[in-house]
Amino acid sequence: MLSAAPLLAWLEGMRELMSLGIFEGQDDVGVIRHAGSAAFDPNTESYTVQGSGLNLWANRDAFHFAWKQVSGDVSLAADIVFPQPGVDLHRKAVLMIRQTLQADSAYVDAALHGDGLTSLQFREAAGASTHEVQSAVTGPRRLRLEKRGDYVLLFVGAEGEEPAFSGAATRIAFTAPFYVGIGVCSHNEEVTETAVFSEVRLQTDLSLAAEPTILHSTLETQSMASTDRRVVYTAPTHIEAPNWLTDGQTLIVNRGGRLLQIPVAGGEPETIDTGFAVRCNNDHGVSPDGSLLVISDGTETGKSLIYTLPVGGGTPRKITETGPSYWHGWSPDGRTLTFCGQRDGKYGIFTIPADGGGEETRLTITDGLDDGPEYSPDGQHIYFNSDRTGRMQIWRMGVDGADLTQITDDDGSNWFAHPSPDGRYLVLLSYDRDVAGHPADKDVTLRRLTLATGEITVLARLFGGQGTINVPCWSPDSRRIAFVTYQRI
Repeated sequence: MLSAAPLLAWLEGMRELMSLGIFEGQDDVGVIRHAGSAAFDPNTESYTVQGSGLNLWANRDAFHFAWKQVSGDVSLAADIVFPQPGVDLHRKAVLMIRQTLQADSAYVDAALHGDGLTSLQFREAAGASTHEVQSAVTGPRRLRLEKRGDYVLLFVGAEGEEPAFSGAATRIAFTAPFYVGIGVCSHNEEVTETAVFSEVRLQTDLSLAAEPTILHSTLETQSMASTDRRVVYTAPTHIEAPNWLTDGQTLIVNRGGRLLQIPVAGGEPETIDTGFAVRCNNDHGVSPDGSLLVISDGTETGKSLIYTLPVGGGTPRKITETGPSYWHGWSPDGRTLTFCGQRDGKYGIFTIPADGGGEETRLTITDGLDDGPEYSPDGQHIYFNSDRTGRMQIWRMGVDGADLTQITDDDGSNWFAHPSPDGRYLVLLSYDRDVAGHPADKDVTLRRLTLATGEITVLARLFGGQGTINVPCWSPDSRRIAFVTYQRI
C-alpha cells in the first residue's frame, strides 16, 4: 500500500505556495528569537507579514522575508501599513532585492519605518556596512522599488496615487538569479511586528516601458560621520553644482542660466536676482564672510566672465575682462579669486584680486588641461586637477604656482578636489579611466581622501558627472557635503 506521507507533504507544500500568492517561499533571515510568517489573503489580495529581528542594518540582518527568485530588471510595488501601534519606532516594512538568504547578503530595499521615515537602504557586498538615502517624503502609503541595470530607484506616493521618483537611487550590481520580495523587521528581538502589503505588483519584464526618458536631478546631502545621504530636492529638470551659504541652512544651485537657493531642510527653490547675468554656468560660490556671491556668466560677450554681487542678489560687478574664465576658489582672507581660464588657446590656473581692481596672474601652463582650482583652508596652497601626466589627477601647488605636488595617482580619472573647511579631507569626483573630460550621464564615484594619511574611501556610487560637485560643496562645519545626482526615467 502506498504511504500517504509523500502526498500529505506535497499537499502541504501546495497550500504554502498558494498562501504566498506571487511569492515562492518565505524564511526568517538571520538570528531570530520569534519565528515570523507571511500569508496571502486572496479575498483582499493582501499579504500579512509578521517579523521579529534586531535590525536590518550594519553588516548583518534579522527579519522575515517572503520571496521569489528572478533575473534581469524588476519592479515591485505595494501599499504598506502597520495595522498596530507597535513597540519600536524603527520597525521596518520593506520591499527588497537581495542576492542571497544569508544574513550578511548584499541587498537594497525600500524601507518604511514605524515613525514614517522612508529610505532606500543598501549593502553593496556581502558583509559590508549598510547605508541609506533618506527620502524627503515622510509616511507615504505606496512604495515602488525598481531595478534597471545596476541602478535601483525608490518611488513613493500617497494612497491611490502612482508613486513618483523620490530622488533616492544607488548603483549596486546583482548576479542572476536573485531574490525579490517583502519583509518585516521588528527592530526589537523580543517582539514581533506586523505589516500589511496590499495592491502588490511584481513586474519582471520592463522592456515594454520604452517611453522617452526624462532627466531628473536630485540635490542631496551626505553626512561624513555615517556617510548616509538625504534627499533635499528632486525635480524633472536640470540643476547643478551646489554650494552652502555660511548659515549652513541654505544651498545654492544653478538651473537654466540662473542661480537658485533651496533650504537644506527641503522646500521649493527661489531664484536669486543676478541682474543682467542670466547665462550663469555651474562655476559659482560664496565669499568667506558670506556677504558676496561669485558667478561665471556668458551674457555680456558669449564667453564666461567672472562677476561678484551681494549674496542676497543685486547688480553684478565684473572681475575678469577676458574669457572664458570659470571661477573655482576664493582665498580664505577674501582678497583673491582663483579660476580656470583659456588664454592664447591654452587653459590654465589664474588668480585675480577679488575686488576687481587688479590684473590676473597666470600660475600654470600645460599642453593639456589644468582645472578646478581651490584654496586650502590655511590659504597656503591651491588644489587643482590636471591631465599633465596623461590622466586627470589631483595636484597641489603654492599660491604662487610653485612646489607642484601630485596628490592622487590611480586608475580613476579624478576631478574637482574640494578641501573640507577643517583641512582634514578632500572630496573628489572619479570617472572610469577611459572617460575623457568631465561629461554628464556617467557612472561616477564620490571619494574622500584623508590628507593626513592619503587613505581614500568611497562615499557614493552614482549617475552623474558634470554638475555633481563642480564647485565647493562642504558645509561650513565640515560635517556634510552637498551634491547632485541624475537619473533618466
